[in-house]
Amino acid sequence: MAADSETRSNARAIYRILTRTYPEVRCELDFTNPLELTVAVVLSAQCTDKRINTLTPALFKKYKKAKDYARAPLAEIEEYIFSAGFYHAKARHLKGLGTKLVEDFDGKVPATIEELVTLPGVGRKTANVVLGHAFGIPGITVDTHFGRLSRRFAWTTSKDPVKVEHEVGALILQKEWTNLSQRMIWHGRRICHSRKPACGACPVAKICPSFGIGEMDKAKAKLLVKTDKDFR
Repeated sequence: MAADSETRSNARAIYRILTRTYPEVRCELDFTNPLELTVAVVLSAQCTDKRINTLTPALFKKYKKAKDYARAPLAEIEEYIFSAGFYHAKARHLKGLGTKLVEDFDGKVPATIEELVTLPGVGRKTANVVLGHAFGIPGITVDTHFGRLSRRFAWTTSKDPVKVEHEVGALILQKEWTNLSQRMIWHGRRICHSRKPACGACPVAKICPSFGIGEMDKAKAKLLVKTDKDFR
């Protein structure tokens, strides 16, 4: 859907509130370089960031470069990532990712979305996380939280992640895309939950088009709110 001035104005007003609510957002996956972040995001599929952060220290100590993943036996990688779930498929992704980086990118993680999506296990969502947090290149990460909130805020009606990415991108300044993504994800995890959003404790309540779909009682809503310690 095309963005009108009212939708754009509302989107920017909501984003200002999210910025005040979550002033110091960060990627909730632990990493020190682009390769570690790429690996962590691949592993985080259908798994919590908290769980991934418990297994990556040993993994990153063992495999420091792309060639280490490329050369490692699948069974060995599986031992390190077993608790991430779907470890057979994820181990293949990591080994394939390492091989692709060595063969096509001189062992380095590329810094364009077109190149990143050629890596095993990497789609647009993963690519935008890597671009935004490892390279400082603005990108919109449409995960389940971002998509849900975008529709609740009436920024889009689409469930297609690529359409959501483009439609929301037309509402918010490009330089803010990475921070927008993180703040939407944080808000979705902490307050605007999927099944029962904490509407009565939500800072966006006064201008949210979907206000009232969740718990309205302030005291009860407050009990639904999660904090940083729930994700670390």
